[in-house]
Amino acid sequence: MSDDPRTIDSAELPEIITSYLEAHQARDLDVAVRSYASDATVTDEGTTYRGPEEIRAWLSRSAREFTYTIEMIGATKLDEDRYDVLHHLEGNFPGGRVDLHFRFTLHDGAITHLVIEE
Repeated sequence: MSDDPRTIDSAELPEIITSYLEAHQARDLDVAVRSYASDATVTDEGTTYRGPEEIRAWLSRSAREFTYTIEMIGATKLDEDRYDVLHHLEGNFPGGRVDLHFRFTLHDGAITHLVIEE
């Protein structure tokens, strides 16, 4: 059974998403990687990373390549296990600013899939 997509307050996001986002912003790789299921995938800039080792390498690389600020500007609950969290980023990456959707799929209290795209 699926819910109708609805805008939610950030306080309504599941704890696993908020703790992941905090760890991601703090560049705390251990906490961020523990947020994922063992068979999770992340798709960012058209590349998919599979499993904890590839996800850790992706997080580490993105933390080293650019300096940026990130601000949550909206959240939508798509259904029971899927959330779309919109962020505004500004920094020293090409273009300097962008709004990105972090589209999460959850299962059993862990992130199973994350897609980051405009």
